[in-house]
Amino acid sequence: MYATGLCLGATNISMVTVEDDGVDITIVEAVTKPHEGELRRTVLELLAEKGKLRLCATGRKFRHLLKVPTISEPEAVELAYRHLNQGEKLDAVVSAGGETFILYEIDEQGRIGDVHTGNKCASGTGEFFLQQVKRMGLSPAEAIGEAAGCNPYPVASRCSVFCKSDCTHALNKGEDKGRVVAGLCQMMAGKVLELTQKARAKNILLVGGTAQNSLMVDFLRSQIEISVPEQAPYFEALGAALWGLIHKPDFITPLPETLFAPYKSSFSFRPPLRGAEQLVEFKSMEEGEARPGDRLLLGLDTGSTTTKAVLIREQDQALVASIYLRTSGDPVQAARNCYARLAQQVPADVKIIGLGVTGSGRYIAGLHALTSGVINEIIAHAAAALYFDPEVDTILEIGGQDAKYT
Repeated sequence: MYATGLCLGATNISMVTVEDDGVDITIVEAVTKPHEGELRRTVLELLAEKGKLRLCATGRKFRHLLKVPTISEPEAVELAYRHLNQGEKLDAVVSAGGETFILYEIDEQGRIGDVHTGNKCASGTGEFFLQQVKRMGLSPAEAIGEAAGCNPYPVASRCSVFCKSDCTHALNKGEDKGRVVAGLCQMMAGKVLELTQKARAKNILLVGGTAQNSLMVDFLRSQIEISVPEQAPYFEALGAALWGLIHKPDFITPLPETLFAPYKSSFSFRPPLRGAEQLVEFKSMEEGEARPGDRLLLGLDTGSTTTKAVLIREQDQALVASIYLRTSGDPVQAARNCYARLAQQVPADVKIIGLGVTGSGRYIAGLHALTSGVINEIIAHAAAALYFDPEVDTILEIGGQDAKYT
């Protein structure tokens, strides 16, 4: 007999199909896929061409979007744990996922006795880690590789904004990306250790997508006894599949009408902003082409996520070239890339007579370019806003690092 389990997590959907041949229960298929907010599409892709199946789902919130039988995550964890554990006594199972870390205390019978959750801040979660390494222009595997053997750079753990700021400022000062990644992994391990200290657990099973972070696991192993099962990325989905073997739900054909419950939102909705477009005045500046001998001013904004640059002609203040690139955790290299791309847009014999730099990486980029024109974002916002509208009294700016109301 076959049964399939789904775990609809905050960032990924896992699917496991198990078979019970009367002697052993084996995993026939196991897949984990990021859903990027498109749960319906991802579920249908995972179940495409499956035919009729016995299906059970789990997950903290999104399982309620399905019309199939569902179980809570603690139930799924307990079933998977009791199936995989072969008599070894563990104190707890820690599920380290994209949105939150949860510790389940395990009693002598392999049942969950208590549950501890981390704080609600995104700092230290799997998705936060992925966002930070992506900003550095690294894949998760590349990030772990660069961090191996590095002395961890200390980053804040209590707040995702502070943590991201620590990463950005470290990179802007020229710190090695590997050190920053190692600091993130050490901070994530600290989040797990906080949970184990609450439960006084010394021997734990680590599951969830974040269990694949080998550097975080190494930090944990230096402090506590920890094991990571092969089934860690799809542990809860395995529990849901095992429930299907036990309870034998009705077969369903995986079609939208059989899978999904009518959508009910807890939010109220306003009309789309595009309906108010006529109320907004969009400002623009004159654009032109650079000519041989033109005297040009260069503006550079090295942000935490992206770096932008423009060339403006001194004579008529026409915008003659622009570029928008990712910073990738290296403001100096990002600035150099912008200079190179701007140079491709103008004749070779133009004259750059000034360079103004702003953004979170302004100091190191300004030092690299040997310019005294280094200003903060508030001054840059005010200068640009007044250029377009001398009567302006309010500026709203939403950036990769922070948002400002001036």
